[in-house]
Amino acid sequence: MISPLNRRRLAIFKANRRGYISLLIFCVLFFISLFAEFIANDKPLIVLFDGDLLFPVLRSYQETRFGGEFETEADYRDEYVAELIDKKGRMLWPPIRYSYDTIAFGRPAPAPPSKQNWLGTDDQSRDVAARLIYGFRISILFGLILTFFSMIIGIASGAVQGFFGGWIDLAFQRFMEVWGAIPRIYLLIILASIVQPNFWWLLGILLLFSWMGYVGVVRAEFLRARNLDFVRAARSLGVSNLVIMFRHILPNAMVATITFLPFNLSASITALTGLDFLGFGLPPGSPSLGEMVNQGRNNLQAPWLGLTSFLTLAIMLTLLIYTGEAVRDAFDPHKTFAAQKD
Repeated sequence: MISPLNRRRLAIFKANRRGYISLLIFCVLFFISLFAEFIANDKPLIVLFDGDLLFPVLRSYQETRFGGEFETEADYRDEYVAELIDKKGRMLWPPIRYSYDTIAFGRPAPAPPSKQNWLGTDDQSRDVAARLIYGFRISILFGLILTFFSMIIGIASGAVQGFFGGWIDLAFQRFMEVWGAIPRIYLLIILASIVQPNFWWLLGILLLFSWMGYVGVVRAEFLRARNLDFVRAARSLGVSNLVIMFRHILPNAMVATITFLPFNLSASITALTGLDFLGFGLPPGSPSLGEMVNQGRNNLQAPWLGLTSFLTLAIMLTLLIYTGEAVRDAFDPHKTFAAQKD
């Protein structure tokens, strides 16, 4: 059941039409990107062959399954395999007949937009539209996972600092000053020369630093609330410190933390894009918005590369910023109490 306070916050959030619509658009785009394999793929969605219903997008089939000669996975874009299937059935293709790593043979690289490649191809003859869809999904998933774990670590650290104070708070603050002074970009460059970066490797490295942004807000709220009357009353009743921290004080600290989430999500996406642009991000060949921006810089004669990747990033970050502004308004105590009086 939604409390009256949260109901007022929801009403304030919806009243910010720009932020509310931005959140809806962002959620729809992200939901669509989750099914990227069904939108852009070099395998058909459904194959009706010899009375059997096959799903190549979900399962691999050997060429011999369709009467071919090789026991390797069938290449449905090969004319020989397509003729075998056409003799006894038909194929239902996704809207874009290319995956993020499919090479579009027979065209120059990069190639301008056409009927076959809606947004053209990059300098390796890969479909730009397909790579944008997959890259959008990776960027959002990376940002969400990084933001989630950063929030957990930051909230726990700030809660311990603010609640206990004293030498614990002092030691944590000195540690954060030293840890935050480490130049992370140089650390990434050094590690990239030792190991091959991947999704989880980058996530772990950025997580080492990204949690510190939450500590200050949570710590300040716990320092303020630890000596209030309801906390003293809970202590006098024998309530454990853990229950007081995460049941009585944390909900108040979460108000300020939630307002930062959309902005921190956009910062996480920007961090991954920047690393990919510099060449220290995802492995080569991965669908990456930063790598596409870099291609646009290196191929000024192909403006569709830079424009499409830049517009995708701009739209994504703009939607998150507008959503963050609406969330900030919803948790603004002045607007919340003003709505209560009305």
